[in-house]
Amino acid sequence: MATTTTRRARVPDSEKCWALLERVAASSQLRRATRLQELLFYMGKRSLKDGCDRVHEQEIGAQVFGRPESYDTTIDNIVRTNVSDLRKRIEAYFNSEGHHEKLIMEIPRGSYVPVFRYRSAESENGTSALPDMAVPAMELPAVTPVATPIAEPRRRIPGWRTVVGFLILTLAIGCALFYWSRYRVLHQALYAWQEQPSVDALWSRILSANPQTDIVLSDASIGLVQTLSQKTFPLKDYLGRSYLGQLQGEDLSADMHTAVNRILAWNLGSPDEFALARRILALDPLSDHLHLYNARYYMPDLIRRDSVILIGARKSNPWAELFEDRTNFITRFGNNGVVTVENQSPAVGEQKTYTQTEAAEYCVVAYLPSTEHNGVALLIEGTDAEATEAAGDFLLSEAQLSNFRKMLHVNHFPYFEVLLKVSSVRGTPLTATVNAYRIYPSSH
Repeated sequence: MATTTTRRARVPDSEKCWALLERVAASSQLRRATRLQELLFYMGKRSLKDGCDRVHEQEIGAQVFGRPESYDTTIDNIVRTNVSDLRKRIEAYFNSEGHHEKLIMEIPRGSYVPVFRYRSAESENGTSALPDMAVPAMELPAVTPVATPIAEPRRRIPGWRTVVGFLILTLAIGCALFYWSRYRVLHQALYAWQEQPSVDALWSRILSANPQTDIVLSDASIGLVQTLSQKTFPLKDYLGRSYLGQLQGEDLSADMHTAVNRILAWNLGSPDEFALARRILALDPLSDHLHLYNARYYMPDLIRRDSVILIGARKSNPWAELFEDRTNFITRFGNNGVVTVENQSPAVGEQKTYTQTEAAEYCVVAYLPSTEHNGVALLIEGTDAEATEAAGDFLLSEAQLSNFRKMLHVNHFPYFEVLLKVSSVRGTPLTATVNAYRIYPSSH
């Protein structure tokens, strides 16, 4: 009977579980992640308040993320992506500021219902779950003391402990020096770019501007679909996936509808952009502060919180729209296949419009404050894959960055925009030259 009572005492009641859920939602892990807080409260309410032992992915997508009730979860995995992020943040809470919590919460993999349990075998009031065991007193027999002669202490061998200790200390110092030298060699090999003054001047600031930096690659599928449908979808339609309904309502042939749905399901990307992202990740290979995302699965909470590197123009990376009102050079993709870069305020000797041709491509690189001004943003917008590749070479080349810094007459890079003209002769490497630029020193 006592055992049954003890087990029942260990089952957490719903009020304590809800109070714990509120503490987790208010923690530093989730305080600024509004959408993840909404997700946690919804799953907690369905479990603790409504008594549901199972919540479906499609239900969460419709109620929390505004998806249509019959949306296809095999194409749109926003729920799985966000629950995975939420699961990591909950685990981080209990490993840091919530380490004192006796009651803990988990979201098991494959489930959308939070599970609550006590951290150890202790009951909720902190007392031991095992009953106290009484130990009877034992009467010990009387002992008559016996006189023992005091033996003369043995003479120690002088200095042998000192010699052994010295040898151990010497060995430890030798191992430490060996591993330190190996670490320095490895560090110098991995971070050789820090020995290049201009590259270091730019990238050290980008990588240290915020504890977290997100690299966001283009969603080539949405770019291709916009080309086929000759429509342009703003960021709000992209985030809400309302463009799916708009496309279904378009007067397209059955084959075109099938092709559009298949393209969106593939979630295409650009190998050139991925190669550039790998080069950027290699700048800090030992860090866990660089994260790679596809534009389709990136979230507003992240771009408000982190520094960001956006690769791709607005057509295939709609997140670039957030910076268009702060930039001078805007990349446009016409329905007729003509790609241009518009110069919003041409200076003396500059063109109003730069049009891509077979002989010349263009790329806009913008280094700006982030949307919340708590980090930095780097935008790389090429008119095609070769232009994006050339922009990566420009940003990682000591020679080109050094020449650009001399052109700006600065020791440290201010926020800037630069329009690069990319040209190549068959059989020769791409070359990027600065056609125009703007600096924004007052933004620092």
